[in-house]
Amino acid sequence: MANINYNKIEFLKSAAYFKNLPEDKGIEIAFAGRSNAGKSSALNTLTNRKNLAKTSSKPGKTQHINLFRLDKQRVLVDLPGYGFSRVNRAEKKRWEEELTRYLEERQCLRGIVLVMDVRHPLTELDRAMVDFAESAGRDLHIILSKSDKLNKGKIAASVLKVKKDLKDYTINITVQPFSSLNGSGLKELKQQLDFWYSKEEASIGTDPIQQPENEAEE
Repeated sequence: MANINYNKIEFLKSAAYFKNLPEDKGIEIAFAGRSNAGKSSALNTLTNRKNLAKTSSKPGKTQHINLFRLDKQRVLVDLPGYGFSRVNRAEKKRWEEELTRYLEERQCLRGIVLVMDVRHPLTELDRAMVDFAESAGRDLHIILSKSDKLNKGKIAASVLKVKKDLKDYTINITVQPFSSLNGSGLKELKQQLDFWYSKEEASIGTDPIQQPENEAEE
């Protein structure tokens, strides 16, 4: 299994549309989640960067599909947060259409890390995302973020409830608590990513991206 240094990550591309994504080769793992669930903070903790993914007190900061390269064949993807109602309706519709197309059509996508707030998991929008992953045949690793806000007993209860509620899905779904504040759960997250990045290594293509661009579009 791959043992990847997630600190050696570099920005590659910010795509507003599916058609602008790089060639469909290599292995991609995408981070998704409801706006303000802690997705950007989780990415920053994973890569030991303060501002790899933009964080904000205003939900909906990520408005593009942002790609980051770990090596010549492995890419992390930061998807737009879903469920933020204050954005322009036309822009929200565009996000939904491009996100849907990415999850359905991107062949090099190996799995989705779905970020939920441990205090409020499986909202209606989260369940819709799980249903969509099921229909698209995409495996899920759910991280219950902000676990530092609860005691151990409540964390365990939240994890157990999510597992129980999702036990009838046919895709592979794993669940863990996570805290960007104290780093708990980071080891388990890396292990899951390493596993996905190691799958089908023999079949992956050449470098999916050429040279990194200067900076992500917000």
